[in-house]
Amino acid sequence: MTQKEKFIPVIVVGGGQAGLSMSWYLCQEKVEHIVFEAKTACHSWDDERWDNFCLVTPNWQCALPGHPYKGNDPHGFMVKQEIIDYVKGFVESFNPPLCEHTAVTSITRHEGGGYRVAAGGDVWRARHVVIASGAYQDAVIPGYASAIDSSIYQVHSQDYRNAAQLPDGAVLVVGSGQSGAQIVEDLFLEKRKVHLCVGSAPRVSRFYRGRDVVDWLADMQFYDLTVDNHPLRDGARDKTNHYVTGRNGGHDLDLRLFAKEGVGLHGTLDTIGDDMAHFLPDLKENLDDADKTNSDIKKSIDAYIVREGVDAPTEAPYVPLWEPDANNAPLDLKAAGITSIVWCIGFRPNYRWIDVPVFNGANKPVWRRGVTDAPGFYFLGLPWLHTWGSGRFSGVSRDAAWLASQITGRDIPVA
Repeated sequence: MTQKEKFIPVIVVGGGQAGLSMSWYLCQEKVEHIVFEAKTACHSWDDERWDNFCLVTPNWQCALPGHPYKGNDPHGFMVKQEIIDYVKGFVESFNPPLCEHTAVTSITRHEGGGYRVAAGGDVWRARHVVIASGAYQDAVIPGYASAIDSSIYQVHSQDYRNAAQLPDGAVLVVGSGQSGAQIVEDLFLEKRKVHLCVGSAPRVSRFYRGRDVVDWLADMQFYDLTVDNHPLRDGARDKTNHYVTGRNGGHDLDLRLFAKEGVGLHGTLDTIGDDMAHFLPDLKENLDDADKTNSDIKKSIDAYIVREGVDAPTEAPYVPLWEPDANNAPLDLKAAGITSIVWCIGFRPNYRWIDVPVFNGANKPVWRRGVTDAPGFYFLGLPWLHTWGSGRFSGVSRDAAWLASQITGRDIPVA
């Protein structure tokens, strides 16, 4: 051990809800550890969300360890400040050994066993390392974006805050996942002319047959389904989230309704060059596929209602409100008055600072329920780490308890 090297049994990398949940269980078990956070605890809720952001899952699913939702609106949807207050309340509830503004810059195997972790100018040795930094580090913006006329303002969804942030004029939103669909609504409600490039993201209804769809799926034990039992197995991790919103009490986000009310819909963006946006001829297919996913979810709820003999109101089948024509013409950005582009095409994980053999040929981490083949090396808080809720307030506690049990060798119940 070098003079500057410090030892601690467990190092947790990332001070979001995953890393803090891990810390909560380790504190309960009195395991010495430290949580390194490059910025501040759960900063993403404050720094990387737009002003009108709200949860798309009901408040009752907020179940961080020892800190369940205790408000008077369990079936409502927390808005941005309420989410921040909820997470800050969790941190204050147990005072974790959190080291903020301290980025981990490298992790390697230690010749004496365990791992060497460089963080904030110090070098640490740990027997166990938990990577809880998430899968959304590097914002995706296509390479050709740098060639777009500089007069057009460009921003990624993580840096979008509100319509007033953008210059006057029409807006092109690229990507129709959760962020893209909600940002389109945010802009539309501010009377902005919006064009949306529609991708392959599925949609889901907010309410069906008298209840929030989330409540139905919870009763159907969908949120207990493990990735090993999912029809897509590991492929579930690559699926885009369904778009829906909790805004103003929650409602559907129907892109066809947007189009009917004046939003310009286009297929997947292929490229932009010479002020012309070119699209793939897949708009109708993407809209139909999103509706089919929604219909399939409703059919599964219908089957559950019949099987369990639940008394629930009936609901008429969905009828598409708008159909695209066969025209797949490019969009002249200047003629359409486009002055802004909001990129909503996701993120890539960044694990370049980890030099441990836990990745496959595609540089994706390989684990089973967060446990890798490298002894004492774990991942937490990733999509479908174990269940649908693994990267969310609803399921991260269960995963953290499991990994804590692997570290301590004791059975640790979920709080």
